[in-house]
Amino acid sequence: MKLVIVESPAKAKTIGKYLGPDYRVDASRGHIWDLPDKEMGIDFDHNYEPSLEARKPEQRETIERLKKEVAKAETVYLATDPDREGEAISYHLQCALNLDPNAKNRIMFNEISKKAVNHAIEHPDYINKGLVEAQQARRVLDRLVGYTLSPVLCKKITNKLSAGRVQSAALRIIVDREKEIKKFKPEEFWHVSALLEKPKSKPQFKAVLTEIGGKKVKLKNKEQCDAALATLNGNEYVVSSVKKSVTQSRPQPPFTTSTMQQDAVNKLRMSSSVAMSVAQQLYEGIDIAGLGHVALVTYIRTDSVRVSTDAVFAARERIAAVYGPKYVPDKPNVYATKKQAQDAHEAIRPINLEITPESVRDKVQRNQYLLYKLIYERFLASQAVPALFNSVSVAISCGNCGLTATGRTPVFDGYLAIYGETKTKDKEEDENAALPVLETGDKLKLVKLTDEQRFTKPPARYTEASIIKAMEEKGIGRPSTYATIMQTLYKREYVTKDGKSLVPSNLGIQVTDYLQKYFAEVVDVQFTAEMEDRLDAIEDNGEPWYKVVDSFYKPLIREVDVAMHSHKVAVQDEVSDVVCDKCGAPMVVKTGRYGKYLACSNYPNCSNIKSLKEKTPPKPTDIVCEICGAKMLERQGKYGKYLSCSNYPACRNTKPITEVVAKCPKCGKDVTKRVSKRGIVFYGCTGYPNCDFVSWDVPTGKLCPKCGAHLVYKTLRGKKYIRCSNKECDFDGGEVSES
Repeated sequence: MKLVIVESPAKAKTIGKYLGPDYRVDASRGHIWDLPDKEMGIDFDHNYEPSLEARKPEQRETIERLKKEVAKAETVYLATDPDREGEAISYHLQCALNLDPNAKNRIMFNEISKKAVNHAIEHPDYINKGLVEAQQARRVLDRLVGYTLSPVLCKKITNKLSAGRVQSAALRIIVDREKEIKKFKPEEFWHVSALLEKPKSKPQFKAVLTEIGGKKVKLKNKEQCDAALATLNGNEYVVSSVKKSVTQSRPQPPFTTSTMQQDAVNKLRMSSSVAMSVAQQLYEGIDIAGLGHVALVTYIRTDSVRVSTDAVFAARERIAAVYGPKYVPDKPNVYATKKQAQDAHEAIRPINLEITPESVRDKVQRNQYLLYKLIYERFLASQAVPALFNSVSVAISCGNCGLTATGRTPVFDGYLAIYGETKTKDKEEDENAALPVLETGDKLKLVKLTDEQRFTKPPARYTEASIIKAMEEKGIGRPSTYATIMQTLYKREYVTKDGKSLVPSNLGIQVTDYLQKYFAEVVDVQFTAEMEDRLDAIEDNGEPWYKVVDSFYKPLIREVDVAMHSHKVAVQDEVSDVVCDKCGAPMVVKTGRYGKYLACSNYPNCSNIKSLKEKTPPKPTDIVCEICGAKMLERQGKYGKYLSCSNYPACRNTKPITEVVAKCPKCGKDVTKRVSKRGIVFYGCTGYPNCDFVSWDVPTGKLCPKCGAHLVYKTLRGKKYIRCSNKECDFDGGEVSES
């Protein structure tokens, strides 16, 4: 019998399906060795050697079970993930199970398919000590930073704080942006546009004022705007030039770990941590009716956009079969991987293009389907031809003023037939602009002039997607760690979410300022990126791992000594919107040994405190409790507003507040606004479970006349439109009148 050891039971189940009765596949369930939980676990006298061993009962049980399996096996293969972490797990298994360190027992594959697994079995290799040492260096360095700096923060600021090598640099990026926003001073400017028409030609179109006297103009005040309007009102509009061209929009490469997380956040509204968890399931394998236990995508921790030749030609064949030969380029599309990428694995792609997203839609979980569809379509589109557009740029003169009108109409959808790009509202509106046929010398009629006072805007706050992109561009951490970094920032309450925006808390700003003052290199983005490069170099035997650790730790420990002799930081309280019911002063959020609570800011003159749960006072209503007859109160709960009896605790009657938005287009009953346990708003039929209608956008209650799907309301630049819920349908119901 031959034994194959992997990390997860799901992966073991998938691989076992391909290997047959001569093989047994078992799982280590992740790391079998850990550093200790409540002590440093680093031997400073012996080159920072980590104290690694089986700490948990389940780890010890796993080792004993695997030892029995090894004793019965003629050959043992270590098939953990093909990265540093996986290499370290294989090395620890080799040591713990007393396997021959000189044997070729390490096997790796980029995808869990029969072909890839069997090829790996036929070509075993030695454990890569460079990868093991690179992982060990990161683990030791992160332990040193965490266990050295966290006690300083707890002593000098407040309890239950933590610092991390990459986490602190990422937090600084968010904090620096917030400081930029607060320092930003808006500047006034005026935007002027003219609605024009060519006589006897449709449609009317908009042209924007761009020049005065042949120079680009930015109107800074009302006086300049009025002067321009006087010219535009009193002169003839003439087309001075028309530039026509055919432009291309090229497909993007298949996903890396980073770009997959960004699109999952932007397009699917998944958090990065959820996206990585679901992607891992797709990689390891899931049970699908009719197919058994199947892995759907290649390895999901990668910074490369390279794909195998077989996968490229499979994509080209699929595109030709489904969309037609004209969607296939003459030569395969090739994408360049970034210089700093390790390029150890292929890009993320589907393993088998015959398993389409639609074929498994009703057989897998919703998030699994959505992410698989995203990966599948992005990869397929990467091998399609560009999209083509007729682009027009029209220059219009009016006195000494110059205006510009642009339009772009699709000629051929190309890759966009497979995978649509994320667009901003402004970009979408510009691209949808339609122009009449215009020629140089054409005279135009002014329909309407519009002037609008505007102000420059501060830089936008980061979102999960944009901070992941920023970390990758700046070389902070590695894509496989981004989700963990974000979870830590949320858990420590250094960062909160306002919609999609990431907002540093007062605590997060204070921690960053303190680290910047006493431990500048820890939060220095460039230094952190350079350290990443040095850690990467260990893999290629660039320098001994412990020397890299030593060069970081010795200066750090000197800085700790200085910080510990500094004064304690006065923690700034977060002012709440709750007013003290005893003295009228605003209440502030404080942290005690049992968590956060509200305290009066007028302390010590007023010592009133209350639970944070009391932050939102109940609102009286005219609704009568059907059980006891008392009036009901409107309260705010974890999942939204609800009604509770004012006679509590004598009467515990509660009921949800339902907002009816439309009649169900399937059964005619009410459709109400709802909030899931994860806080996601959706709209569902009150006839559930007899009716399964659900919508992520506000439904109109009507069906699309073109395809039969339900119609929804969409908001674009503050205006409401009716659109089809079927993304493949182009039905346009027009703008909704507010009257």
